[in-house]
Amino acid sequence: MVTGFVSFQIVMDFKHPDGHTVAIMLPRCSLLVMTGESRYLWTHGITPRKYDVVQASELGQKVRTITADVGDLTLNRRETRTSFTFRKVRRSPCNCIYPSVCDSQKGQQRLVQPSFPQNETEASKLEQEYVHKVYEEIATHFSSTRHSPWPQIVEFLRSLPTGSIVADIGCGNGKYLGINEDLYMVGCDRSKNLVDICGEKHFQAFVCDALSVPIRSGSCDACISVAVIHHFSTAERRLATIRELARLLRPGGTALIYVWAMEQEYKNQKSKYLKENNGSKNKDKEMNIGTAQGPLNDQGPDNSNQDSAWSDQRLNDFKDESCGAKPVADFRLPVHTNRTSFHSQDLLVPWHLKGGTKKKEESADTVVVPSGSKELQELSPVFHRYYHVFCEGELEAVCRSLDCVRVQKSYYDQGNWCVILEKL
Repeated sequence: MVTGFVSFQIVMDFKHPDGHTVAIMLPRCSLLVMTGESRYLWTHGITPRKYDVVQASELGQKVRTITADVGDLTLNRRETRTSFTFRKVRRSPCNCIYPSVCDSQKGQQRLVQPSFPQNETEASKLEQEYVHKVYEEIATHFSSTRHSPWPQIVEFLRSLPTGSIVADIGCGNGKYLGINEDLYMVGCDRSKNLVDICGEKHFQAFVCDALSVPIRSGSCDACISVAVIHHFSTAERRLATIRELARLLRPGGTALIYVWAMEQEYKNQKSKYLKENNGSKNKDKEMNIGTAQGPLNDQGPDNSNQDSAWSDQRLNDFKDESCGAKPVADFRLPVHTNRTSFHSQDLLVPWHLKGGTKKKEESADTVVVPSGSKELQELSPVFHRYYHVFCEGELEAVCRSLDCVRVQKSYYDQGNWCVILEKL
């Protein structure tokens, strides 16, 4: 990197990762060439201020380090600065010898692909690392992308009788807590940072695990669980979460469950998740397509009896078939490519944390990357969330295995499998 100063002398500050700082005086009409450690390991910048502390004896003479010799220091007033900086920008992954500060290699080092859990302890650890910790880190950015309620969920909430007590299990930023003011709604989430965002919106929410919700049994008229159960890493834990939802309901109460679908193209129509990968030219046309694909099964009262043997057989079929998904090689969870079809039911989905914003304390020479650019995607921190995407009929089969509920309705909605349960 080459920087030229053509106006007046100025001090540039360099900082090593260990905290050591060095101030360099750059005379007028000087040329600074940075290579090796000074370019890649040390950070540098020109701190905004009106005066620089410089060496009086060397003022305007040559590039040099500012020493601690108090007797030779003086103040130099800054004037209008004109400088030119030339950088060679890398367009491919980097393999430099500074991995601790290299954006490319830091992203690679962060992800050590975990194995598929073989027991309850491993499942809990996997979810802690690749679900709970991730949402704490990305809560603010995640919340900024979750602002449009899904129509079918809004319809469900608005259909409930006035005064109904409703629990949103895994409420996130509280997107659905204020949909129907005639309901008494309370939310809970495993992420404290997301619950804090709910509090900022004046919603009632608390921190807890969906496997153990501190609400009295049978006290809720309805529950919703939107995009939550697919974060549990074993069939037993997913079933336990649905059983916990049923526990909260009074007899006759209903629960709406949404999980991500393996089938992101259903009945020859792509989900919005896949459509957004096609660019903006067809975006307006695609956004006008209705969200719901229609019910797969709409049961009436005559079909309330559950056939547990059928449910158990269906669950075993899903374990064996995996709806055509490729098996996880060596039990390592694959990393999904965003906005593409799924090839495995159990996987890690990247989240690119939003960046490119310049902070007040950063120097004038800090590189600011435009939002949405390719460079931003390469430089932004990447987190990975665990998902189990559900095959057609899988969610319904899990629900039918419980003898305390019946399935009122099962349907597909924009890349999600959805079920409405009734407590018996």
